[in-house]
Amino acid sequence: MPFDVIGIAGSLRKASYNRTLLAAAVELAPPGLAIEPASIAGIPLFDGDVEAAGIPASVLALKERVRRADGLLLVTPEYNYSVPGVLKNAIDWLSRKPDQPFAGKPAAIMGASNGRFGTVRSQQHLRAVAAAVGLIVLPTPEVMVSNAGETIDAAGRLTDEVTRAAVTKLLVAFEAWIARWHAGAQGASATGSRAGRE
Repeated sequence: MPFDVIGIAGSLRKASYNRTLLAAAVELAPPGLAIEPASIAGIPLFDGDVEAAGIPASVLALKERVRRADGLLLVTPEYNYSVPGVLKNAIDWLSRKPDQPFAGKPAAIMGASNGRFGTVRSQQHLRAVAAAVGLIVLPTPEVMVSNAGETIDAAGRLTDEVTRAAVTKLLVAFEAWIARWHAGAQGASATGSRAGRE
């Protein structure tokens, strides 16, 4: 049975390069991964008063979906040298304790930009945020698509073969990364059970 991965693109625009990149990941996923895109549209700006009054349904639904997943694929644009506000806001909402779903969960990051640097800086910042909430991020390979408008056709499909190969390579590595941490978690559970009987 394939690992269940939730994919989140950090852009709300329907025709965004990063939503296209996520769609390509769904298409190119190896047999051991099943990637399901999830939307962050409809999540309000984080407000402690709103949280105190009751966590919005859109947040609760996404939090539960992330919790059930074996892994998380984050696909980020780069806005002003950093992570888009809508993506950071979604992470902030989901990271609220005591039931945050990120800790110990394998993750991978990729991104696309029309600029020359291909989300290098936003991915660096997102890795720092991911570490803060306990995500276990795949270190390499990295996918930072530059000049993204040249890699996508008029129908909104990623057609550049070099980029498609890079995405495929990342996903194969991500499958192995999830398997590694999944096996580690099962081993720790079994060890704990034995220790409890000794």
